[in-house]
Amino acid sequence: MILSELRDYLKQNRRVHLADLSYHFDADPSAIQGMLEKWICKGRVRIVPVSSACGTGCSKCDPAQIQVYEWVSSRGKKHIPVQTEEKL
Repeated sequence: MILSELRDYLKQNRRVHLADLSYHFDADPSAIQGMLEKWICKGRVRIVPVSSACGTGCSKCDPAQIQVYEWVSSRGKKHIPVQTEEKL
């Protein structure tokens, strides 16, 4: 797996659990996290905060496995229109 494959998968699916990425790419979660760090540093991926593990509340899920990653379509730069005053 290379960074571009990971990028393409994230772009296509928008939000993905680490466990799903690990399964899809047949790779160790720690290897996936290392590659995700590259995209996080570039501002293209972010970790989505999750309120509870899987929703059941049993707390048996490995917290690292339930991390959700999201592809960021823009690099965090928001276009803010400039307001101008019209002169009469």
